[in-house]
Amino acid sequence: MMKKTLVLFVLLAQCAALPAQAVTFEVGQLWSYRTRPGEEDSRLYIARIDRDMGSKPIVHVYVDRLKLKNPLLEAKVQDHLVHVPISREALEASVISLIQKDVTPPDISEGYIIWREAFLEGRAGVFTISLQQVVQYIEDQFAKQAGAQQ
Repeated sequence: MMKKTLVLFVLLAQCAALPAQAVTFEVGQLWSYRTRPGEEDSRLYIARIDRDMGSKPIVHVYVDRLKLKNPLLEAKVQDHLVHVPISREALEASVISLIQKDVTPPDISEGYIIWREAFLEGRAGVFTISLQQVVQYIEDQFAKQAGAQQ
């Protein structure tokens, strides 16, 4: 029995030492991700990947099925984010499973063009936190903006 336990322990230790399988992101993929509570149906689309704007790829995603509080809107709730530039590493840590590939992603061009110009001028960046944290950060910023307008 002791021998079996030792063998099992050695096998588990070897598995733990193996590098994690890297996720491959491609335009047209639809993913589930670790969401905020109450947004479990939310998904993300890979809409664009920039590989020529720095040392690491920048993944641009569209997120839908949100319940994002936005007091700046008449409805007070926003159900999507049109454009989120995020690092590959942060996105890899966020995704759960590939739902579908070869889908036509929603159009992010308007948000992307504004972001790209600001990025090239050094006035915009890329999120390096989980997508769940990005959604919360954006909701918090909406609340701050609404408070400042009062």
